[in-house]
Amino acid sequence: MQKHSLSYRETNYFTAVITDYLDQKENVKPFYELFPTLDNFGKQITSKQENYNAAGGGEKRTALINVLEEQYRDLQTSEATAKNIALLANDKTFTVTTGHQLNLFTGPLYFLYKIVTAINLAADLKKAYPEYNFVPLYWMATEDHDFEEISFFHLHGKKFQWNPPDSEKTGGPVGEFPTEGLQDVFELFSAEIGNSKNAEQLKIWFEKAYLQHENLADATRYLANELFGEEGLVILDAHRPELKRFFTPYVKEELFQQLSFRNVKETSETLEKNGYAVQVNPREINLFYMEQGLRERIIEKDGKFFVHEQEISWTREELEKLVDEHPERFSPNVLLRPLYEEVILPNLCYIGGGGELAYWLQLKALFESVKVTFPILLLRNSVLLQSKKQDQKRQKLNISLQELFLKPHELINRKVRKISNIDIDFSPQKEHLVEQFSGLYELAEQTDKSFLNAVKAQEVKQLKGLEHLEKRLLKAQKRKLEDEVSRIAALQQDLFPGKGLQERHHNFSEFYLEYGEHLVVGLLEQLRPLDLKFDILSL
Repeated sequence: MQKHSLSYRETNYFTAVITDYLDQKENVKPFYELFPTLDNFGKQITSKQENYNAAGGGEKRTALINVLEEQYRDLQTSEATAKNIALLANDKTFTVTTGHQLNLFTGPLYFLYKIVTAINLAADLKKAYPEYNFVPLYWMATEDHDFEEISFFHLHGKKFQWNPPDSEKTGGPVGEFPTEGLQDVFELFSAEIGNSKNAEQLKIWFEKAYLQHENLADATRYLANELFGEEGLVILDAHRPELKRFFTPYVKEELFQQLSFRNVKETSETLEKNGYAVQVNPREINLFYMEQGLRERIIEKDGKFFVHEQEISWTREELEKLVDEHPERFSPNVLLRPLYEEVILPNLCYIGGGGELAYWLQLKALFESVKVTFPILLLRNSVLLQSKKQDQKRQKLNISLQELFLKPHELINRKVRKISNIDIDFSPQKEHLVEQFSGLYELAEQTDKSFLNAVKAQEVKQLKGLEHLEKRLLKAQKRKLEDEVSRIAALQQDLFPGKGLQERHHNFSEFYLEYGEHLVVGLLEQLRPLDLKFDILSL
């Protein structure tokens, strides 16, 4: 693989709060503790170790290992993963964590990039701090409940959609969804990919994951372990009472004192004052109630507590007792889940995409209020994969890597102007016209000021005329250069499906078919977590 990199700002695909965070702008500094550098990880180790140990770290580590050993019981566990699970007993062992939904067959490509970032960061930290241990951890979002977001993947421009025979079973947490109905997806997928060696491997993974496991959590764990187990990845489903009991004090504070609403609302208002869009708006209670097939938010009204759109209610005393007896029935939403992660894990860093880091930046005050160490926030690696053939087309069309990221009409207009033998840029004429009218404004000032509006109207009219003529000539030239325009458009559409980033659309199978195991190996070799660059890889 060959690698070229751009700054995230140059891509124009990332929000202001993320690009300003990466540039360490003053406006963003109040919303995080330590920026992701190797030196700062040393400070984070000290802070997390003291905080975690003071809050029963040894007991949490024991519970964490017991849960992981139970969850890996039926999996073929690699030596590297087994070693990492055992190392979690040591108070000099820390995790670096990424989380992701249980998308069908991993969903978009960035599932791989998240986990590769975590694996490579753990390796980099071990080199920098050899006296400590670092475990890459994938937190499965088993408690999410948005089936529509996870029920499909894209391959070869086609959408492979999972349609369960019993839609009533897709109303609770996604980890519990039965894998019924995926035989149909498997057959369509198998027919699409053919019978090459790499295709057969993909079929084995799909069949064993989804047709030989009863629920989505077990299927996803199997698949992630197959892809990254040899690299020591540890996969956790934290929807377990043994772990949630450590979170019960925070659940009670959320229920009865609106823990996150108070802190996050104020931070969100400050972010908006600084010119940034807020990713998530907090509710008064940021918890769901869960039973079999049910995950609905909890609402408080006049001192009594209800489950939204359900005939379930409690008094405060009843609810407090239920939290103690069944902590697994209480599920943090997107704003409270980060706190749950950091309470139960000896975690140093959370690795996420731009949207995830945007809502983490809303949470620092919440962490401070409950005296839990705020993690270092690391933007996951982002990648554009292009074949050698695509790269050759790009070079032949004389398109720079940075120009690839322009909006389609901007790129085409720019290239048409560049390859045309006619100069269709009327900027000099417009500047000359403005200069001419500045003289007319002076003349009107000296003679009759009532003519100023007439001069202005004429200036606007003539500038619009030039712009109209420029557009007509550009359109005519596009027709004349139709072949070049169509090739530019086709290349960009291939690399930016639906005018968006490839990593948010294509499934990894599209590239595994061509490159097999070299795909993951190449990503592990090329992606550097702390470079904080957008990478273009030529395969």
